[in-house]
Amino acid sequence: KILRKVFWKHLFINEVTGLCSSLGGSDCIKANAKSCGECIQAGPNCGWCKKTDFLQEGEPTSARCDDLAALKSKGCPVNDIEDPRGSKHVLEDREVTNRKIGAAEKLKPEAITQIQPQKLLLKLRVGEPQTISLKFKRAEDYPIDLYYLMDLSYSMKDDLENVKSLGTALMLEMEKITSDFRIGFGSFVEKTVMPYISTTPAKLRNPCTGDQNCTSPFSYKNVLSLTSEGNKFNELVGKQHISGNLDSPEGGFDAIMQVAVCGEQIGWRNVTRLLVFSTDAGFHFAGDGKLGGIVLPNDGKCHLENNMYTMSHYYDYPSIAHLVQKLSENNIQTIFAVTEEFQAVYKELKNLIPKSAVGTLSSNSSNVIQLIIDAYNSLSSEVILENSKLPKGVTISYKSFCKNGVNDTQEDGRKCSNISIGDEVKFEINVTANECPKKGQNETIKIKPLGFTEEVEINLQFICECQCQSEGEPNSPACHEGNGTFECGACRCNEGRIGRLCECSTDEVNSEDMDAYCRRENSTEICSNNGECICGQCVCKKRENTNEVYSGKYCECDNFNCDRSNGLICGGNGICKCRVCECFPNFTGSACDCSLDTFPCMASNGQICNGRGTCECGTCNCTDPKFQGPTCEMCQTCLGVCAEHKDCVQCRAFDKGEKKETCSQECMHFNMTRVESRDKLPQPGQPDPLSHCKEKDVDDCWFYFTYSVNSNGEANVHVVETPECPSGPDIIPIVAGVVAGIVLIGLALLLIWKLLMIIHDRREFAKFEKEKMNAKWDTQENPIYKSPINNFKNPNYGRKAGL
Repeated sequence: KILRKVFWKHLFINEVTGLCSSLGGSDCIKANAKSCGECIQAGPNCGWCKKTDFLQEGEPTSARCDDLAALKSKGCPVNDIEDPRGSKHVLEDREVTNRKIGAAEKLKPEAITQIQPQKLLLKLRVGEPQTISLKFKRAEDYPIDLYYLMDLSYSMKDDLENVKSLGTALMLEMEKITSDFRIGFGSFVEKTVMPYISTTPAKLRNPCTGDQNCTSPFSYKNVLSLTSEGNKFNELVGKQHISGNLDSPEGGFDAIMQVAVCGEQIGWRNVTRLLVFSTDAGFHFAGDGKLGGIVLPNDGKCHLENNMYTMSHYYDYPSIAHLVQKLSENNIQTIFAVTEEFQAVYKELKNLIPKSAVGTLSSNSSNVIQLIIDAYNSLSSEVILENSKLPKGVTISYKSFCKNGVNDTQEDGRKCSNISIGDEVKFEINVTANECPKKGQNETIKIKPLGFTEEVEINLQFICECQCQSEGEPNSPACHEGNGTFECGACRCNEGRIGRLCECSTDEVNSEDMDAYCRRENSTEICSNNGECICGQCVCKKRENTNEVYSGKYCECDNFNCDRSNGLICGGNGICKCRVCECFPNFTGSACDCSLDTFPCMASNGQICNGRGTCECGTCNCTDPKFQGPTCEMCQTCLGVCAEHKDCVQCRAFDKGEKKETCSQECMHFNMTRVESRDKLPQPGQPDPLSHCKEKDVDDCWFYFTYSVNSNGEANVHVVETPECPSGPDIIPIVAGVVAGIVLIGLALLLIWKLLMIIHDRREFAKFEKEKMNAKWDTQENPIYKSPINNFKNPNYGRKAGL
């Protein structure tokens, strides 16, 4: 019975699921696709049925496009469903390089691989993401190019002295990181126009005051292109002299732009590129050039002649955004070595420039080597992925799998931190096309780690058409004498033709002759007012709720005007077809609200309605009006079972009670079985309905029995053969208890009396003591009183002897 119930439940769920799918409550139906290509662009779960005879009367061509499950439930064979899927193909997949510093092999920078794979092909269908995995590993002994760009305004005079020996010292330190290190040097001051510098001839020759020997002001000068000769760095930098300008901010942005874009002159290789920007002042940026009459925006191009920037008086300072773009394009990581005074300014600038760092420069630049080492370690310990500009309609998302199980998504999914040399991290990237390009052309996007020259190239191909469209037959006879292309099971009409088979021209659409084919017999309504007559055929209109559908030759049918039960069409137990409910198995009625299953009427004894009624639509209809309940098990006006059979059980089991004399005549309607104890009585859980009874007999003894009726209507009684009678009182304990109680009460009374007496005596004594203290005795001598003591004095006492 339970299995049968589960079966019908699952059948119901499957039917309803199929119904919902078939009604097309999805984006596929809403897309109103006229071709297979439009259908597959409506969503990743949409398919197109190319079976020729798939459509029913009144259904438009767009009904071929639906959810895959709905198409199958409508009878479209799997082989006739067009459902192209996206894919990915790895075109270039070199393994990341594994080597250690000091290894015998010397690899060219372009032969070192830190990111894998390098090239992929993705075929994208609208709405279906494609996932690719990237692996990044920092290679040991990776070459480094470092360019030192220094402010040579007068305030940096003492710093220049320490930088003159920087080349060889920095070479020694960098050998601990890489065996392939190159260093270069450049300097900057300010634009050579007023009001940034003084343009008087004397100041142009020597901008410093007093006897200071300074070089002429300049904007930017490339002193030494990148070289592996540290001594040459010391030699050329040692020949440099301080210059001067008028205002406090310097023209460092002009110099950074030229260092970034003049790759050939600077000598950048495709390796790690570091730019150290050293200053003790702020900076000018876009717009400040107007003070000197310079209004043309910086063009972001190289203008070095004889290693000097020659267009500072012509182009304005670059903007921060422009610098970010050029530094990123050229994979340059910037280290701002600035004094404590300007730390806050350059830290804000760092937040705007990816892969940059800020270090605190001592007043005389004595700590510059340690600053560079620390900043490099900080920059190289973080990898951040960036992608090129995405084509319209394409989105990308990142998920990172970093060290120590740290995973992130969204913007944080682009980066991993605390990476040491030799560590390997992974990224999972989802690429999704939300629409097809208008021309369907292929696109390319590139993903690279910021500050590195390596990149991943991803070629995108968009799936915007179905395979069956390439197999179409132009001017097919199936499309009304060649008025359309027969493709994917339907006609795609030529211009000026309409209809499912392109049988009409646009001039015939509103013809009255055509309307006659869209009226039912003896009716004036065109398409039952539920559709439009196109080429003599009804095309049923759609409702706002896509689950509600008109159908039929004249759109006379629908699936939402059937009888309802409990607020559901067909009670949820059937399918509404042409305004009539087709009930699922085991249901009947106009609204499928009558269940033929008798399981709800089954009583615990296995009888339907306890044998007291009939099962109608899954509910018991009790034939005896005294009984009610789900299975006619309750009788409100009947005596209780126990009270009803008490006297008969008493007379048959114990031969006593009110029916003792008439027992054989009135109490033989049940079978009786004696048991030894209450534990032997039948327990709940047996098929027959069972009542446990406890009643008192004429001797005030309790007796126990059960009453049940089996499926054959026979009553069975099981009775405990020995009643439970109350025993008489035990006299001795009662008397002993009374005596003990009297004695205890007496002792308690004596103790209470004694306590009260003690309290009373203490109070009296205290009162006496108080009165004694307060008594005032007369201190005068009694005139009658005479002392019993007499004093006598010897007349010779005290005289000298011999007198």
